[in-house]
Amino acid sequence: MATVALAVTDGMLHFELSLACEVFGADMPGSVAPLYHLSVCGPSAVRIGRFRLEPDQGLDHLPHADTVIVPGWADIDTDPPVELVDAVRAAHDAGARVVSLCTGAFVLAAAGLLDGRRATTHWAHTQELTRRHPRVAVDPDVLYVDDGSVLTSAGKAAAMDLCLHLVRLDHGSSIANTLARRLVVPPHRDGGQAQFVTTPVPAPDNHPLADLLPWVVQRLDHPLTVEDMARRARMSSRNLGRHFRTVTGTTPLRWLLTQRIRHAQELLETTDDTLDTIAANTGMGTATTLRRHFNRTVGVPPDAYRRTFRPHRQGRDGSRPPLSLPAP
Repeated sequence: MATVALAVTDGMLHFELSLACEVFGADMPGSVAPLYHLSVCGPSAVRIGRFRLEPDQGLDHLPHADTVIVPGWADIDTDPPVELVDAVRAAHDAGARVVSLCTGAFVLAAAGLLDGRRATTHWAHTQELTRRHPRVAVDPDVLYVDDGSVLTSAGKAAAMDLCLHLVRLDHGSSIANTLARRLVVPPHRDGGQAQFVTTPVPAPDNHPLADLLPWVVQRLDHPLTVEDMARRARMSSRNLGRHFRTVTGTTPLRWLLTQRIRHAQELLETTDDTLDTIAANTGMGTATTLRRHFNRTVGVPPDAYRRTFRPHRQGRDGSRPPLSLPAP
């Protein structure tokens, strides 16, 4: 079983810590074992906001984990504790995948793990991250960045997006989508999607597209157009486009293509269907069209993706074949 360690000290943000616990500590219905072995690592008792937390392990346990997650760091005006920075660096040197949520990127940057890499953090702090760590290629306009062994996210909802992205990489789309449904959050938002700086992420059932989106997902094998979706939503195509930008951050057709690709990923992972069958079931018509869109979106051909994610599970023993996915 893959191990996940949350690296905590005084001054961490409890929201990001809590959502990481929800994702990586979840027990899946019908599963004989949890998805991950989760531990909280820190120096003795730590203060998280108004709460006192007793870690399971010391920071010296981080190098033994497969994945190390650094939640948001509250006071970015001060340097993070040296013991935390050293422990995170040691974990990366030992081969762990290191992840920051929100302003946890300041800890990774202090450890030198972001030098020469593309990274992100909450949009309100990207300029400060750039100023203090000029060797980091800070991208203020994305939800998260997957740079292989080092991953960073923007704030709050984007931290959840990155955590679900990790579950998808480790266990496949089907399990990640099931977990997202349990948490009542969107199953997938691309890392390259822009951060919602002025528009809050709507509650799952509290926006003008709440009825339309599930209707579309259930009909991915149909030849849907913007006009079809607008008609179903009882609004003009222009109005539909505006609402899609607000709710999803993208256009109706781009969102539709993303859903088709995600469904294709799930079918590649969970069935022996031919590419022609998958293309038909995802509304992409032919295997040629599927290959073109899949390669452009995911970064690898469907056949290579299938070989990599069957079986899904990957631990530190390298049981999953390597797959080079482009950063979002």
